[in-house]
Amino acid sequence: MARSRAPKSPQKKRKAVAPALCARVNDHVTLVVYANGKVGAYVDGYAIELGMISTGTVKRAQGLGQGLPVASFSPPRRQADQEIELLARRLAHSGLLEYRFQTPRGEELIAIEPQTPDYWPQAAKLGNTDTIVLSRFAYLRRRGNELVLESPRSPALLRIADPKIAATILALSTPRKISALRREKDFMGLALLGLLVGCEILFKVDAKSEGLRANEGDEHLVVWDFHDLLFHTHSTEGRQANPLGGRYPYIGAIEPPPALRAPWAGTPVDLQRFAQAEEPRSPFAALLAARRSVRDYDEAKPIALGELAKFLDQAARVRSKWSSPFDFGDGTVGPELDFTSRPYPSAGSAYELELYLTVNHCEGLARGFYHYDPDRHALVPIEARAQEIEAQLSAASFAMDAPTLPQILITIAARFNRISWKYSAIAYSLILKDVGVLLQTLYLTATDLSLGGCAIGTGNIDLFAKLTGQPFHVEGPVGQFALGRGAENGEPA
Repeated sequence: MARSRAPKSPQKKRKAVAPALCARVNDHVTLVVYANGKVGAYVDGYAIELGMISTGTVKRAQGLGQGLPVASFSPPRRQADQEIELLARRLAHSGLLEYRFQTPRGEELIAIEPQTPDYWPQAAKLGNTDTIVLSRFAYLRRRGNELVLESPRSPALLRIADPKIAATILALSTPRKISALRREKDFMGLALLGLLVGCEILFKVDAKSEGLRANEGDEHLVVWDFHDLLFHTHSTEGRQANPLGGRYPYIGAIEPPPALRAPWAGTPVDLQRFAQAEEPRSPFAALLAARRSVRDYDEAKPIALGELAKFLDQAARVRSKWSSPFDFGDGTVGPELDFTSRPYPSAGSAYELELYLTVNHCEGLARGFYHYDPDRHALVPIEARAQEIEAQLSAASFAMDAPTLPQILITIAARFNRISWKYSAIAYSLILKDVGVLLQTLYLTATDLSLGGCAIGTGNIDLFAKLTGQPFHVEGPVGQFALGRGAENGEPA
């Protein structure tokens, strides 16, 4: 007689452990945590001191070298958590930390590389009824052997290691409901989707929306073309972590390009025979010849408020104002448009450029941050923190490789919607052309008044946003000019 086997008790399915977000120092950083609590880091051979922690948190702090779950210390629940979070934020502010979304076995799925010093991962809350879509500013590209996802709106760049995640993100070019995404086999999880919404790579839309809202929840974004916003954030400091400035990145790759172009093969028409050495130069020609870039300033005799007033009057004051109705060209008219005239030309008479003065040393004017009102010919003080003023001036001095701080730093900012309201595809290009002619106007005015000036090639859009309280895509710096009484003759540059 055959024996019957007792039925096997059903085995419980193991619940899959969700991937975790871990904080760890970048690959080029070596974190050193000593037994006495002293913390430091080595970056490309340079040592950075990061302060002290209690000896009881040393072992946990060392975990930031390999990867420490963010949820284990933030938000902090104990004193030790506060110390670890403070250290992590200090590392992040110095650009030494990244965040990796990884499996329990340590496999990286996606890594978040902060692009702004203040970035800290925040996941938006998402529910089954929410609908999300990819931002119109987001894009995927190859960086070496890596696939990265970024956006000029985002404070972070995402390095994607799992191709399934890339495929899911691409599928979000059309709006998808969270409930539908959760039913998919390779669902990436609410935590990661929430991080992408927090980074403004994804955004929520109404269930019936086609996801094509140009403003993406911010009315000021409607005037921006993708390429313009990308160029603005990636050609300035503040919202990108790429190396920037005169770094000579192609030494060894190509020969230094010559100062002069090789002559064309055609027969030249000699113009030198028309030059008359005896003829005196015109005042304008003499002014052009005298123009110099002055980086060193006379601290014993700074520029005076009266000289600054004359400088701004000659270079930037509103000369006239008028309005006219918009003409559609078919006999109908639109809204009334306002125009001004100033000493320098501007595309479409838009005059979208504003002047902000960070004053370090000016006789008769207090140190501080000011906006120049070209209509009233007045300086309006803007409340700013001392460390932000110092940061503006120090960055300008560093960019010029100058021995001292500028007496006055003029930041040229653009009201972007003023010009992009009219021009499509070329708006940012026109702004930069306007900056060029304004800089030459500032140079010649400074030369005419026996003052020294120097154009500066960089500017921090994030710092300017803190100084003014204006979002970086509403009004932001597009040029800078140092001004003062020169202590040297300057360079013909």
